[in-house]
Formats: sequence, structure tokens, C-alpha cells
Amino acid sequence: MASLAAVPDIDDLRLVVTLHRTRSLGSAARELLVSQPALSQRLARLERRCGTALFVRDTTGSTATPAGAELVRQAEHILGHLEQVFPNVRSAARARTLRIGTFAGLSAYLFPVLDTLIGDEVQVRQIVYHGREMVAYVDEGSLDAAVVGVAEQMQLPRHVVATRLGTDRLVTFVPSGVDGPRRGARPFRDLDVVYTAWDNSGPLIAERVAALGGTTRYAATAPVAVDMARQRGTVAVLPSSAARRSAGPDDRVLACRVDLPVRLSVISRGALDPTLAAVVPRLTRELGLSR
Repeated sequence: MASLAAVPDIDDLRLVVTLHRTRSLGSAARELLVSQPALSQRLARLERRCGTALFVRDTTGSTATPAGAELVRQAEHILGHLEQVFPNVRSAARARTLRIGTFAGLSAYLFPVLDTLIGDEVQVRQIVYHGREMVAYVDEGSLDAAVVGVAEQMQLPRHVVATRLGTDRLVTFVPSGVDGPRRGARPFRDLDVVYTAWDNSGPLIAERVAALGGTTRYAATAPVAVDMARQRGTVAVLPSSAARRSAGPDDRVLACRVDLPVRLSVISRGALDPTLAAVVPRLTRELGLSR
């Protein structure tokens, strides 16, 4: 068992998160209600315990080193759990809760459907995070399940089981009033093409769009891709389920020659919760995925 001296306390975690966000020892000290010298001394002690510098301080402010950025990421994760301890305890007293995660791009489409399908039998606590990190959270028990696009692109931990949800193909979203792709070998010629990915295929999508004549513009999520395409008066390449749920009556959703299907899976530690398992087939249909 690790000694208590080797475990950071909550104030250490709050220090690095606040300093990373404010980039100023003075601002962080005011927010944490301590003096700047006291905060500086605490940071120095923490860096000695870690055995490495966590922040670089110069005239522009305080910037996390790679080690500091990793500690910030871990601290945010731990503090997020701590903040939910009492709400989760109260929730458990009222009804059964499922902690289900997914990545940002899918969340706007998945969670409303899941809420309708599960109904009031179980409370769904919605978590949005990155795919690979959600695999780790499922493995450690922080999540009951997660919908990810990377399950077939990585080695899953021994106890994590992937249940195929369905396959989503890329399409071309054409906003109302925008000319669609051209005919011929280079349908995206002279077009800015917004694209997004639900798995690790982003670089491949960009490469294939470029080979078809387009200039690529990355969007962090599918809703962002749709809005960028509308505002720029151009087209977007994104998964079919997102495009069809976002399309207005005068928008068009066309077949796309960028053939990189996205395979979505529900991952869990061991067997899926029975309530969630029961709605998976309907969830597949509602999202417009193919099995």
C-alpha cells in the first residue's frame, strides 16, 4: 500500500487545476483564498514531491510542463469524482443510476434517444469524455458503460467487453442553398470541406478529402461541423446519423466517396446492465446505424 505521504491532498489538486486555468499565481491565490507566498511555497513542495517541475513561470504567466499537464488531467478527473460523491449518494437513495459516457460529437444525438428509451426506470448520469479515457474509466468502475468508436481500434483491458452497437458511414452534408460536390474524379475540387471523426480516422478522412480535390477544415464535433458548413456556405463530411438528425428540410445528405465506416460499440466491465442491454437494438435503429 502506498504511504499517505505519497498521496496528494485535495488542496494540491485544486492548486494545479486553478493555476493551470488562471495561468497566474496571484489570481490562483485570490481564488483559493490564500496568500501568494503561501501558494508559491505549496507549489514548490508539490514539485519536490513529484521530483520534477510542474509549471514554468515567466513574464507571460505560469504554463504547465508536460508533467504538470498530466497532473492537471489527473486532478480534474479526481476532483470531478469527489464533487459527485454526495449527489451520487443522494441519487442512489432515490433510484438506481447508470453512469453512461460517450464522446462529445455523439452526445447530442445519443443521450436524448437513450433518455427516451430507458424512461424513468433508471436515472442516466450522462458523462462526456474522450474515447480511450472512457475505456479506462469503464475498466476502473467509474463508468457503468460507454459508447465509443475506438473499441475495435485498440486492445481493450481484460475485463472490458465490447457490444457492437452498429456501423455508421460517412456522408456529405450539403446545407440549403449550397452547391454540392461536382461529378468526376475530384468531386470536392475547389471546395473547403469541413470534416469530423468519431474515432481515430480523422487524418485518413482529411487525406481522402484532399485526394478528391478538397481543402479540409477540421471540426471538433458533428454539430460544430454542421454549423461551420452552414456559415461558410460549403459542405461537410460526417457520420450519417449526425447528418440526418441535423439536416433541415432543405438541406441535403448525399453519399460520400470517403468510405471509412465508423463502428460504434457499447463497452462495459463484464456483461451489460440488463436495462441497457434491452434497449441496444432500438438504440441502433433510432440512431440509424446498420448492424
